[in-house]
Amino acid sequence: MKVLLYFEKQSMLKKSGIGRALKHQKLALEIAGIEYTTDPNDSFDIAHINTFYRKSCKLVKKLKKKNIPVIVHGHSTIEDFRKSFRGWQLMQFVVNKDLKNIYSIPDMIITPTNYSKRLIENYPFVSCPVKAISNGIDLTKYNDVDMTQEEIKNVKKIFGISSEQKVIIGIGWFFERKGIHDFIEVARAFPDIKFIWFGQRFRSIIPHKINKAVRHKPANVLLPGFVDSSIISKMLHICECFFFPSYEETEGIVVLEALASKAPLLIRDIDVFDYLTDKTDCIKASDNKGFIEAITFILNNDMSSIKDNAYNIVEERDIHIVSKQLSEAYNYLLLEKKKS
Repeated sequence: MKVLLYFEKQSMLKKSGIGRALKHQKLALEIAGIEYTTDPNDSFDIAHINTFYRKSCKLVKKLKKKNIPVIVHGHSTIEDFRKSFRGWQLMQFVVNKDLKNIYSIPDMIITPTNYSKRLIENYPFVSCPVKAISNGIDLTKYNDVDMTQEEIKNVKKIFGISSEQKVIIGIGWFFERKGIHDFIEVARAFPDIKFIWFGQRFRSIIPHKINKAVRHKPANVLLPGFVDSSIISKMLHICECFFFPSYEETEGIVVLEALASKAPLLIRDIDVFDYLTDKTDCIKASDNKGFIEAITFILNNDMSSIKDNAYNIVEERDIHIVSKQLSEAYNYLLLEKKKS
């Protein structure tokens, strides 16, 4: 078996969750011993399409005519496009049409969570099977990091933070949907704690609401932009908590990274995180008042059992398990094609 992993606009999306998902797919196929190509002009037995843009849709139609089995990866939904960048209201009609065009024709759709599976299955234009398979995480990269006090001091020094000062971090693009404005607002209640949001900032497409929040942020909020993943990994291991107030996700790979790093996890109580349980493997809240109460709880309680439970959850999404699930999906689709 040889698989085409197709990903349009790689340079634009390589720093996004979708970009990391493609890396995980490559690793998953290597673990399974499945040959793959990223060249649509190469020969292959099955196609796994990761984007929904025009070239992607054109390619899917072309492959269907050749009777090559096609999987489209449901990284995106109509719901998670809302309240992202400036002008999303105008763009949503084009995006919704593109999603309809590509989701209506594959032999199978793979999407990261049961939540996004339910959304996509309920779109009236989807008639193929929809399978939930996590984007996965390579847990070997997130083994417990036993950092010395000197190492902790040096990492914090990068951001001008003293070794004794507590840190809370968030990760994501500067989208309204990601809740960065709430992250900034909640930080006001904890002036002695540094709140750091890591993520790409494209000023021209950031909504006015987010630009205003950034301009008026308190002094304890740091926005270093995109930084090396090794530094973020270290910060996840030493932070007081990973605070992710996103309003909508299909999975949120950064949440898996936080669970794998055993960073106490504070998330918004939304449906995509239905596999996580409040006060058992994470802390959930619904608004800024709740987030402030949750951070106070995290700072004043032993989080050891919650962190251990969280790691047990992320083990179920290890890349080796994802590798097996992808292999099973490919083989099922090839078998169904032979039958027909």
